[in-house]
Amino acid sequence: MTTPASVLATTPAASLAEPPARFLDLIASEWIKMRSLRSTPWALALITLFVIGSAAVATLADKAAGSEPADFLAYDTFSSPGYMTLMLVAGSMGALTVVSEYSSGLIRTTTVAVPARGAVVLAKAVVTALLWTAVGTAAAIGSFFVSQAILDGHGAAVPITHPDVLRPLVASALLAPVCALTGLGLAVLLRHAAATMLTSAFTLLMLPTMFSESNRWSADIKHTMVSAAWTRLVQTWEPDPGSLGYTATLPSSWIVYALWPLIAVALAVAVVRHRDV
Repeated sequence: MTTPASVLATTPAASLAEPPARFLDLIASEWIKMRSLRSTPWALALITLFVIGSAAVATLADKAAGSEPADFLAYDTFSSPGYMTLMLVAGSMGALTVVSEYSSGLIRTTTVAVPARGAVVLAKAVVTALLWTAVGTAAAIGSFFVSQAILDGHGAAVPITHPDVLRPLVASALLAPVCALTGLGLAVLLRHAAATMLTSAFTLLMLPTMFSESNRWSADIKHTMVSAAWTRLVQTWEPDPGSLGYTATLPSSWIVYALWPLIAVALAVAVVRHRDV
């Protein structure tokens, strides 16, 4: 039995006429990859609970809470240990969205199916940004309400409409996607799991501690770091004019928040277009 010539003639034409993947298709594909890993929801849930738990511990440990008129206690609500850990986890998991495909070889299948490598990286960045924005928002809002529930017993709770709440809340919510996108960009540049994790942790957490705010040049370098920008944005009081240290401005801290993920993703897109997998 032979196959009709008309079928043989139309099959290649039909396959050639198949439309290329749209950007929304790439986003859907990346979302399926991310949620299909059973470790992902567990990791996200645990880090969210850890951040909220850190806020509860910091608030309970603050013996001075309630001794003065009610004011927003930002460093109880947005505890530094909790958010430093969130930075580490977000950067690492953002990197894993890329290096896991390089280590398994799946990246070759992806690039064969979608030759537009830049679009693939952008799709990963969109999914990563949306997912970690949701996680960061849940952690920040949860931290606020848990800490205020504890402070309510001391008469020191404030409503979410308090004028000092919005900026620290938004800065803490956006810290997660900023770090996740930075980790993603580093992963595309390095393509090695251990090297990317180490570089991400060093850049986001360890490097800022090497610089102080006592000298202008050192303060200028430190203020370009994500952790320093978060610290400044969470601070609810104005810098002391008589202080010997140099304090970053609020606009410059927001600019740092914007530039880190934008530069990381832009470099990743530029590199992946001119480099073999």
